Amino acid sequence: MKNRVLLENYFLPGDLERQIGAFVDHYNNQRYHESLANLTPADVYYSRGAKILKMREETKKETIRNRRLQRRAAAA
Repeated sequence: MKNRVLLENYFLPGDLERQIGAFVDHYNNQRYHESLANLTPADVYYSRGAKILKMREETKKETIRNRRLQRRAAAA
């Protein structure tokens, strides 16, 4: 927040309110939090976390499987 809000000068209260609102939106909806298993607070709040983590695990397994197949094909 310090870099986004505090280092700029605001001449109208509305400008500051918009910037704080943009920061809160980013923090809650776009920024992944390590303490939340790299989910956003919105994902956890709206119970989307389990589905997202399952999709990530499936993607990871598929990636590992594809890499093994590529290595076998390269070695042959």
